[in-house]
Amino acid sequence: MTITTRQLLGGVVGLVAAATSFAGPEEDRKAFQSFYFDRFPQVTDHADFKNGVYSILPEARVQWEQIEEFPPYELAIEEGQALFEKPFANGKSLADCFPNGGIGIRQNYPYFDTARGEVVTLELAINECRTTNGEKPYPWKKGPLASVSSYMAYTSRDAMIDVKIPDDPRALAAYEDGKMHYFTKRGQLNFACSDCHMYGSGQNLRSETLSMSYGHTTGFPVYRAKWQEMGTLHRRLAGCHESVRAKAFKAQGPEYRNLEYFLAYMSSGLEINGPSARK
Repeated sequence: MTITTRQLLGGVVGLVAAATSFAGPEEDRKAFQSFYFDRFPQVTDHADFKNGVYSILPEARVQWEQIEEFPPYELAIEEGQALFEKPFANGKSLADCFPNGGIGIRQNYPYFDTARGEVVTLELAINECRTTNGEKPYPWKKGPLASVSSYMAYTSRDAMIDVKIPDDPRALAAYEDGKMHYFTKRGQLNFACSDCHMYGSGQNLRSETLSMSYGHTTGFPVYRAKWQEMGTLHRRLAGCHESVRAKAFKAQGPEYRNLEYFLAYMSSGLEINGPSARK
């Protein structure tokens, strides 16, 4: 199927409903997940939504599973581990900056730091650890940062996303900002994230099947065939904005961090399966 004008108008109705709703985050999460459960009844094991479109496209899933036998992100995991364990000039390493030495913690990110009053993503924390210890930060969208994040995600595989919204009005405001971002239309094409990945999920846009937002954050960083390399979530978010002819926000700026906070909270309860391979 392709997206029709009527279906897009249905998305507008959903947008208005979302914008005028006073439901709390937990009510949002339940409604958000139920939307996908109802839309894709063939996915009887809801945990499979972590696999994106491969949970609803049997033929594509077979090809993806073959790729996973020799995954293209293996080198990134190896490189990431080496960078993670490499001592800084002061003798410390990335492990010194994270709980549990940075192992098995991906599921807790992003989180709202009540001391700072802002959302902290894993990639932000990695680079802040480097700069705090006198090292240069990595580029935000790909390269070493994606590799280190890949390794840390790999150590967290099968752990369930456990993003929380603390009892702090600033945390709720960050969540609501991410939610509003998700439902706000932008760009010359006048599309919102929800138009493609909620109301249009499972449908075809040119040769691509639009993925579901439920489970979007579980597999990052990802190796995309289009990129021929690894990329972070914020690289993908920027690409989505550019696809609808909107100006992308700065990677790790508050706009994308809050959007990631919203998306990760919506996927609470799903397992981390990053890094992953996607088309």
